[in-house]
Order: sequence, then structure tokens, then C-alpha cells
Amino acid sequence: MQSTIGSRAFQNARLQKKNRKQADGLMPKAVEAYRAGRHAEAQAICGQALGLVPDHFDALHLLGASALDSGRFDLAEQALTRAVAVEPRNAEALANLGLVLFSLKRYEEARAVQERAVALKPTFATAWTSLGNTLMNMQLFAQAIEAHDRAIALKADFADAYCNRGMAQLLLLRNEEARQSFDRALALAPRHMQAMFGKGLVSINLRHLEPALAAFNAALALKPGAAAVIAQRGRLYVQMARFTEAEADFDAVLAVDPGQESALLGKAHVCVLTERIAPAMVACKRVLEQNPRSEVALIWLGTCLAKQGDTAGAIQHFDRALEIKPDFEDAILKKIFALDFYPGADVAVHQAVRREWWERIGARIPQRQFASIDRNPDRRITVGYVSSDFRSHSAALTFLPVLRHHDHAAFKVVCYSCSTQLDSVTEQCRATADIWVDAAQMSDDELADRIQADQVDILVDLSGHSAGNRLTVFARKPAPIQVTAWGNATGTGLPTMDYFFADPVSVPVAVRPLFAEKVYDLPALITTDPLPGAQATPLPMLRNGHITFGVFNRVDKISDQVLTVWTALLRALPDARIIIKNGALDDAFLRDGLISRFVAHGIVESRLTCLGSSMRQEHIAAFAEIDISLDPFPQNGGVSTWESLQAGVPVVAKLGNSSASRAGGAIVKAIGLDDWVAEDDDGYVAVALKHAADPEALARVRAELPARVASSAAGNVEAYTRKVEDGYRQFWRDYCAAG
Repeated sequence: MQSTIGSRAFQNARLQKKNRKQADGLMPKAVEAYRAGRHAEAQAICGQALGLVPDHFDALHLLGASALDSGRFDLAEQALTRAVAVEPRNAEALANLGLVLFSLKRYEEARAVQERAVALKPTFATAWTSLGNTLMNMQLFAQAIEAHDRAIALKADFADAYCNRGMAQLLLLRNEEARQSFDRALALAPRHMQAMFGKGLVSINLRHLEPALAAFNAALALKPGAAAVIAQRGRLYVQMARFTEAEADFDAVLAVDPGQESALLGKAHVCVLTERIAPAMVACKRVLEQNPRSEVALIWLGTCLAKQGDTAGAIQHFDRALEIKPDFEDAILKKIFALDFYPGADVAVHQAVRREWWERIGARIPQRQFASIDRNPDRRITVGYVSSDFRSHSAALTFLPVLRHHDHAAFKVVCYSCSTQLDSVTEQCRATADIWVDAAQMSDDELADRIQADQVDILVDLSGHSAGNRLTVFARKPAPIQVTAWGNATGTGLPTMDYFFADPVSVPVAVRPLFAEKVYDLPALITTDPLPGAQATPLPMLRNGHITFGVFNRVDKISDQVLTVWTALLRALPDARIIIKNGALDDAFLRDGLISRFVAHGIVESRLTCLGSSMRQEHIAAFAEIDISLDPFPQNGGVSTWESLQAGVPVVAKLGNSSASRAGGAIVKAIGLDDWVAEDDDGYVAVALKHAADPEALARVRAELPARVASSAAGNVEAYTRKVEDGYRQFWRDYCAAG
């Protein structure tokens, strides 16, 4: 007679066998539903099978694969982890679990299971390229490429592996190799959307903007809703200064997925560029909530803080971005720019961070070799000017006078224009050049090749570390002599930059050893053309009964330090008014923030007038309402200082401890108004009070200023240009003598 225990075991075995058979019978339907893309149905059937047999490997594996494909990553991880526990040596299950962990951005764990998969099945091409993608996201680019190469060696027609290898090569800036990988993928699979997208990314790296746009549009024709492609096209539109189209792309992505990171970052970027700071900050904070280590969100949030005058907060954000990504060039550039606005930074700090750019970025770039050079010291010199600001931009006002007055018998002028934005100023610049080169869509190597082909003797950087610079071209040293000047004249920190145009006041002799460049003195750091039809206007205080101070500078130049000084001045003159004019004040968020800063210092809002953007003629005309202009610090005015003086309005300035904080005072002293330049904060207030108390003398200065400026060595643009050319000739003769 059979025991009760034996009978139950027999019955259980029969039931398990029956359940297994039923579960196995369900699987063909589950597979059919999965292959047809009916994931809910496939997952439901797998659930039924697992209800019958909880450790049914095929059901667990298919459930995990279906959940992965439908974006249900938690369910996928749970199912595939159980599948691997049931069959630890199943390479396919391990590979799929690796894909789930990759999707969850748990790259270390993904790598571990993917390496187990290829160890169990070394011929598993798909697992190799998946491992390559994981390694790429771990910043292990060389190892990633090796993994993709293993996949390609196993399966020569594996389009995905070629595409994935191209993405890794792209991140190493091996652009030509990446392009070849994407082309091979497209040859194997002409409708491979990701490979077409990759071709667009290569074109962006090479600054080939129109081909990039064509590639992105082709990718979107293959997959119209591809969010990553739409967001990247938006970023391309930003580079092309097509801001409306850019924002439309970002908004389209965010309408479907409000948390899409690249679209949020693009939205922040375009909002900053169009002076809409509040929505830019919202977008950055949304990204950082999701990804606290987003170095891009950190730099744009830092930029927003800088535009509100919070330079210290901005620098903290840039430093945090550099902790995450030490070679993040945008973060270094933004830190360099912000430190010029920071009261605690002197020349040593400014030049140290510029050297940091060289160490992290420039030093990695191979320098060019020169063919034979005609070292005749007296021959015609070819001078090349490189800028993204041959357009309506304040920088153009500083170098256009020199371009206009060059002696073309002695100097051949080549302009390399690096911006897609063209306007009437562009045409003025073009008219001054012997050769004009549209370089906006040239890669650094292509531009360096062109400079060498043009046999440029002296190459002049007109941007410094400001936006749109091509310092990575200057790092290649494509010309025997390189000079930085005017556009952002604070030194570059590049050992490949030979000279720096400055003046004795902005860069005192004592600090010159701190610069990478040799300093050559001009009458002033910058000059500008005379204002057309400029005539002195009556002193406003005589009709108003009170003095009106003016600040026609960028809002972000209004530091807490200078605000304290200005409000002390306003308290000393209870009837005085102040007019602040800048295009950024069109943004209500920035305007209200500035007003609140004055109010917090005890200055009622009625004493403050904020004016926004206007045409330049109207901008200049507004000086007729100003008695005395106030130079901000530590980042002084440049063009705005010249404009004020040329309009007959004297400027109170202070000499600081950096070239950026001495530029305004240098200009004022260059036209002989030494008694308008202070050495410290108290002196600044004292200078303003002294001149405000003497309307008669102030009126005389106002009447004499336009002529004084025009007759000065700094304000006479023809004489100024001759001095520049004297410098070029000296640089060339020294080079020839050294050869």
C-alpha cells in the first residue's frame, strides 16, 4: 500500500507536469504577440504561464524582453533577474538584463552582466556592441571601440555595430573615422536613422552646419518623432542663430516629454541668448532635479546667476561643472568671463584661469609646421583677423576703425568671419578686407589650413575667451606671429599667442610678467570711430534742477560692490537721479531684480529709470539726458565709455586690480581727464560729488569733450591705426631678425 506522502508527491509531480505543459503551450502565442509588437498581450500571456510555473525560464525571459522594449524597466529587471537565476549560463538573458541596466543608467552593473554574456558566448556580436555602448557611457571610449570592433569582426554586415562605433569615435573627436563608420552603417542599412543622426553630429563637430541640418532632417524623415534628433536640430538652429525655429523644436519635444534633458537644456540656452532669464532658470532646475550631475545645466544656471549680478554664485556653478567634467571647455570659458566681473579676482587670478584653459584644452592640440617663409623685414605683411563679431556687436566698434584705416600698400588684410549672423556691419567689415573668408562653417583644422594657404604672417584674435572665439585655431599656431586685441582684450593665457595689445594704465608694467603674451602699448586698450554728427548738448542739470547720473552698460556689470558705491553717492545727493540703459532690461525679471537691489540699499524706485534696447542712434541720443556717466567695476565699460565721452558726457572711473577693472579709467586718462579717475571707492564718490557740485565747470567739460576726444592719440582713429601698424611692423622685424 502506497504511503500518503508518496501519493501527494506523485500528485504534485503530475500537476507540475500538467502546468508545465500548459505553460509551454502558451508560449507560442506570447512569442507571436511579442513579434507583432502587442506587448501588453505578450506580457499578459507570460504572466499566465508564470502563474502556472513561477520559474518558467522562457516566460521570464520573454516577459523581460517585452517589458524592456515597451519601456517598463522595473518589470524588465525583475523578470530578467529571475530568468538569470533560473539559467545563470544563458548569454541571451544576461545580455538583455544588461540592456535593462543600461537603460536605467546603472552602467557598472550593466557592464558586469554584459561581460558575463560575452564570456559565456564569445561569438555573441549583439552583446559585444551592447557592451561597447555601456563602456562609451562610462567614458571608456577606446574600450568601447574595441568592443564594437569585436562585434564587426564577428558579423561584417552588422549596421548597428558600425553606427555604435561611430558614436564612440565621435566622442573622441575622431570625426573622419566616425563619418566612415556611419557611412558603412548606411551602406548596409540605408534607412538606419541613428546612423543618419550620427552623420549630422559629425557635421556639427566640423562646424558644417548646413550638412548637419540636412542629415537631421533626413533622420527625421525616417523617424518623424525622434525626440533626440529634434532636440539636437534645435541646438543646431541655435548655432545658426535661428532662435525661433530652435525654440519650436525644443517645445515640440517637451510637449511629449516634459523631462527630456537635451530639450530642457536647449530651451535654457535659447532663453539666455534672448534675455529671458526666468524660464531659463526653470529649465535648468528641472534638469538638475533629474540629473544633479548635469554639467551643462550647471553652466547655464550659473550664467543666469551672472546675468543677475551674482558672480560668486555663478563661479560656484562653473566650478561644480568642472569637477564633473574637468575638460568642459564651455565651463572654463564661462568661469574666465565671470571672474572678470568678480571683485575678489586680480590679474594673477585672471591669468591663472586662462592658463587653466591652455592646460585642459589648448595643450592637447598639435601645432602646425611652417613651410619656408619670406623673411624680408620690409615687405608687405599679410595680417589675418579672426572674429565671430564682424556684425552688429560692440566688439566690432573697437576693431572696425583699424580695419577702415589700414595702409593696404604696406598691409594685406584678410578677414576670417566665423559667424552665421550677417548684417550691414558685416558688409562694412567686408569692404575693408583685401580677402574675405566665410569661416563660420570651417572646422578648426580647415580654418588653420586656409590661414596657412593664405600665407598669413600675423594672425590677430579679436575675441579672447568671449563667445564665438576660435582660440583652438590659435592653439594650432597656423601663423608665425599671433596677436590678441580689442574684442576681449584681457590676455589669453596661450603660449602660442605672441603679443597682446594693451596700454600702460590697463596693464601696468609690474603685472606684465603674469601674461603669456608680450604686451605692446597702444594709446588706449581700444578705440572707436567718432559718433556721426556728434555735438555737445546742454547740461541737463541746468534745466532739471538736479543731477542725473547715467549707466549705459551691461546689467551684469553692476556688481554688489559698485552698487554700494553708487547708492552711497545717491544718498549724498538726495535729489539726484540715475538712468540705467541696457537691452537686457527689456526682460522684466532682470529689470525688477535690479530695481529691488537699489531699493534694498535704501534708494526709492522713483529715483531710478531703466531703459531697454533701442537703435544705436536713439541710444546715443539718450546721453543728452545724462550729466555724468558712472563706470561700473570691477568689469568696466569699454565702448560705452567712449560713446559717453564722444557725446560730451564725462565718466567717473576707478582703477582696480585687473585689466578688466582698469579699462574704463585707462580710456578716461587717455583723453586727459585724469581728475575723473579715482583709486578707491571713497575716491570714486568724492570725484563724482566734486564735479556734480560745479555745474559751470561741468558744462565747459561737456562742450569741449567731443573735440578733446577727436584730437587725442587714443580717439584719433587714423593715428591709432598707425600705432597698430607700427606694432605689426616691429613684430615682423623681430621675427625676421630671430630667424
